[in-house]
Amino acid sequence: MSDTWIVLGATSTIAGAFARKLAERGDGLILAGRRMDALDAMATDLTERGASRAEPVSFDARDPGSFAAVLDAAQAAGGTLNVAVFVGSMPEQSAIDADPALVDGVIADSFTGPTRFLTLALPVLEAQGKGTVVGVGSVAGDRGRLGNYVYGAAKAGFATYLSGLRNRLGRAGVHVLTVKPGPVDTAMTRGMEGLPFMAQPEAVADDILRAVAKGTNVLYTKRIWLPIMMVIRAIPERVFKKMEI
Repeated sequence: MSDTWIVLGATSTIAGAFARKLAERGDGLILAGRRMDALDAMATDLTERGASRAEPVSFDARDPGSFAAVLDAAQAAGGTLNVAVFVGSMPEQSAIDADPALVDGVIADSFTGPTRFLTLALPVLEAQGKGTVVGVGSVAGDRGRLGNYVYGAAKAGFATYLSGLRNRLGRAGVHVLTVKPGPVDTAMTRGMEGLPFMAQPEAVADDILRAVAKGTNVLYTKRIWLPIMMVIRAIPERVFKKMEI
């Protein structure tokens, strides 16, 4: 029986590229997100591409009441359960400064929603003794920066959670991959100026699948972000707080 992947935030650009590659190798897909019309169209396309199953299920990271139905659909599909988390939101920091209520949505989308769902899935993952969790974070989580520190804080929290989850699930034979992309050409980044080393969604999806196959723990994509973030993390705070990066 083929693997079954829960794809949280399935209508995001990177998730779409990732799901197409899974479909082409015959995996089953539970497409979880808020826009059911888009998910329905996506499911049709992925079935035509070879997915053994492509089922849209309503999911909202801000509504824990929607979580159980996603997990139930995946268990009903059978096969080895895997989870890929592409959920997140990134309002401009200036918008958050103007409306602090936006903080709650950023934290729910990028941290508390995904971690609550994965915690719900823990018993299933541990019981099967195999499988993969892919958590997509961001290089923004490596250090709080002037332009997006609320988003960065949420992604930093998610990365720390994934580190602990890897420590726990690794003992049960489940692999946990933390993905830290730099800027990717998606709707989230469109219109933003001065973003270096822009990656394409298809290339990021390829990098994720290679990292899954190799058992990589933390993936920076593009790869150049690994040395860049090592340097940024090493800058003394007394210097860093005066920089605009």
